[in-house]
Amino acid sequence: MNKLSKDSTLRQTIDEDSVGQRIDNYLMRRLKGVPKSHVYRILRSGEVRVNSGRIGPDYRLQAGDQVRIPPVRTAQKSEPRMPSGPGFKPVILFEDEALLAIDKPSGMAVHGGSGVSFGVIEALRHARPQAKFLELVHRLDRETSGVLLLAKKRTALVEMHRQLQAGETEKRYLALVKGLWTERKRIVDLALEKYVAGSGERRVNVNADGDHALTIFRLERRVGPYSLLDAELKTGRTHQIRVHLAHLGFPILGDDKYGDFPLNKSLAKQGLKRMFLHARRLAVRHPMSREKIIVEAPLPPDLLQFMEASKRHA
Repeated sequence: MNKLSKDSTLRQTIDEDSVGQRIDNYLMRRLKGVPKSHVYRILRSGEVRVNSGRIGPDYRLQAGDQVRIPPVRTAQKSEPRMPSGPGFKPVILFEDEALLAIDKPSGMAVHGGSGVSFGVIEALRHARPQAKFLELVHRLDRETSGVLLLAKKRTALVEMHRQLQAGETEKRYLALVKGLWTERKRIVDLALEKYVAGSGERRVNVNADGDHALTIFRLERRVGPYSLLDAELKTGRTHQIRVHLAHLGFPILGDDKYGDFPLNKSLAKQGLKRMFLHARRLAVRHPMSREKIIVEAPLPPDLLQFMEASKRHA
């Protein structure tokens, strides 16, 4: 419930969708257009009150908390432009009162930033203005297609993050790689380290001093001179599947960061215009009912067509 006093002070009662959220993050979501430095200033000065008392930026909101937000001037920001033409129309794989799973197309970032004015989350919020809460449960690389899960309640988001961190979810991908993979199943346990390349780009490499990263690869089938692999993520490190495969000498076709660049140029002429990595399956426990939910996304037509062409020309 929101109330506006005569001095434009906003007073809000916290409901279940905001329970557990840090007050600084809550304010930044409420006060769009207000610089982060100003949000922290009004917190430090005590102008923001919870239950009439001062709180720190790390205070986590509880159900029924009364939050007082002082009047602030917000910058007038134009709405991010949505795609032209018919716009983004997601294929919905699963939806109920707590969760939303879509089949993310390749080439679309999951959120705005780094030169991208909008992403999947912004487009969905734009298409669903009535939604009180909508947040990404996890992320996919821009070029990766497939199952993407979002939460429609904060309690659902918190529980999904707990399951991800505890390794209680099942995340499976399909990757078409250079070369002939021979093992039916291979467990790859290689630590990964993030670094910034000379170009300023974020990169990842295999390094024993990095974060633990575990992937299980299974051979699906041979496709001409390539191999189709099922990759099961047991940890969720940045670019994990891509870096593990490149390190083993089996780069993903079309990977513009860790792949075989001369081969990628040739593949583009043959019709592969993107990285061949697809999030095929996600299995979780429903945050409310605790029932197991399995969400699957079929390979997109462009990847199926490329595989068919590769078999014919083998």
